[in-house]
Amino acid sequence: MATTTRDFYDSLGVSRDAGQDEIQSAYRKLARTYHPDVNKDPGAEDRFKEISEAYSVLSDPATRRRYDAFGPDFRQVPEDVDPDTWARARAGRGARGGRPGAGAGPGGPAGFGEGVGFEDLLEGLFSGRGGRAGRGWGPIPGADQEAEIELTVEDAYRGGRRSITVGGRRIDVNIPAGVTDGQRIRLAGQGGRGSDGAAAGDLYLIVRIAPHPRYRVEGRDIRVQLPVTPWEAALGASVAVDTPAGEAKVKVPAGSSSGRRLRLRGRGMPNPRGTPGDLFAEVRIMVPATLPDAERQLFEQLAAVSTFDPRRR
Repeated sequence: MATTTRDFYDSLGVSRDAGQDEIQSAYRKLARTYHPDVNKDPGAEDRFKEISEAYSVLSDPATRRRYDAFGPDFRQVPEDVDPDTWARARAGRGARGGRPGAGAGPGGPAGFGEGVGFEDLLEGLFSGRGGRAGRGWGPIPGADQEAEIELTVEDAYRGGRRSITVGGRRIDVNIPAGVTDGQRIRLAGQGGRGSDGAAAGDLYLIVRIAPHPRYRVEGRDIRVQLPVTPWEAALGASVAVDTPAGEAKVKVPAGSSSGRRLRLRGRGMPNPRGTPGDLFAEVRIMVPATLPDAERQLFEQLAAVSTFDPRRR
């Protein structure tokens, strides 16, 4: 868990009015750069913890609002204190001649600077309410973290147990059957450690499906090429096709040309919460590189009697 007092917006390199998409994009870029698994620099892990803590605060609208209002001491302010009330109290104290330095700090209009008189404000707002008036941070929940996990098409199709290494730790993961590229798998309590007994954050694994020599995955649908002979394409046939679940049979209609797509319903990626994807087998007519004399004669006879011209409009 990062313990730096650096401004969270500065940690992510974004402005204070940045949108959630910009914050998420900045975090992902920095996380890929400083993740300890890919960056072996001695300071990379501390930097990764810093940006993870910043993201955990700024990615949550309610927590970000408190941070914007209360500054780096936002965790010490009781949850039932409204940020607007806090701002009015600060403004009122400043108008009555509060201590120097009690104005807006570098964190922004509602942020804290040095000498802000934090104890005085707490005494005025929280007297008799059991509020914490000390300078200590108190228990800090661990930050959520992200990591990528690469799966083959077959592994994504079947799911199952996997053991991965994240930040030097070995973690057993249960991969649901039918995960798709970009899907996030939440591992509760496997993120950044909390301080002073606070709960750990969560780890989110982002699924990346590796390129495959046969299959192309599009959402939950799977596309595969289906090689057939000229006579199978012309006369029709039942042929075998590879799928991630094993071999299946597909009927090639007579008169099929290359590029024709044959649909196998429900043979795509599984979907535990709904309808599975489909598998599309695309016909590819193949011819032998060399022909025995007997086969050549048959093709020559076909060429002599056939009136078919694929180039005729």
